[in-house]
Amino acid sequence: MFRPLVLVLAWLVTALAWAQAYPSKPVRIFVTIGPGAAADVLTRMVGEKLAPRLGQPIVIENRAGAGGNIAADAVAKSAPDGYTLLMASSSTHGANVSVYPKLPFDPIKDFAPVVLVATNPNVLVVPPSLGVNTLAELLALAKQKPGELTYASGGTGTSMHISGEVLAMLGGVKLQHIPFRSTPDAINAALAGEVSMTFASAPTAMSQVKAGRLKALGVTSEKPLSSLPEVAPLAAQGLAGFDVSAWFGLAAPAGTPEPIIKRLNSETLAVLAMPEMREKFVALGMEPLGSTPAEFGAFIRSEIKRLGDVVRASGARVN
Repeated sequence: MFRPLVLVLAWLVTALAWAQAYPSKPVRIFVTIGPGAAADVLTRMVGEKLAPRLGQPIVIENRAGAGGNIAADAVAKSAPDGYTLLMASSSTHGANVSVYPKLPFDPIKDFAPVVLVATNPNVLVVPPSLGVNTLAELLALAKQKPGELTYASGGTGTSMHISGEVLAMLGGVKLQHIPFRSTPDAINAALAGEVSMTFASAPTAMSQVKAGRLKALGVTSEKPLSSLPEVAPLAAQGLAGFDVSAWFGLAAPAGTPEPIIKRLNSETLAVLAMPEMREKFVALGMEPLGSTPAEFGAFIRSEIKRLGDVVRASGARVN
């Protein structure tokens, strides 16, 4: 009758010993997009400070493609030992459930949430060659040329893609989505005038707008960005309810021992609390967050529903 209790105690002792020895080799964090994108910059910032706290190098591995599904699938199928993590996003653990008819992984069952790291609103930008200076002018042009105006994204299911769908839906216009393999590719297409618009991260938008290479028409968050106070939210320009921001958080394969999850959570929270890190986040137009694993899990479930409603209302879907 005491056998189950003995087994549980043995497992707890083993898990505790494992956690105390963890990590004994480099930890990999898979990023769902290419180098230079917001998720990549964010992950490298966190990894740089996390490495000395863990006592092991943090290796960033970029696996772009399929709206983040390639990276997420690779991590989901990795050993649950704390050495392979994912910088999960509002795509992989939010919109993609509804955008793609079938995912190779289950964002709930196949992952153990670690910590919610940050949120990152985008900025609607257009090339000067488009000839518009305001959101109203952009929407008027889109109505004159239904289906002719294009917007670039870093991939189907990304916040850039969903932002474009919401813009079309709330603005009452028809736009053509042009997905690229990475966010930098999408930004470059806008810079070259190959597309009518895109949704850039705040630091990218700031540098390109100041250089006169792009025009900022609005931010995708409900509140203005401290890094771009002169650019009004789209929600305040007649598109009530517009609130699409990318978010990022660390996740491990399901079955990763709880002591390891707790260690990763506490160390990441300590990194996010560093004043210098908060300053870097703000400079990038991001907001550092932080959470318990349980809170992050609840957040993921709520985002799958919220973004699913947005996707279904907009009709965005990969066939």
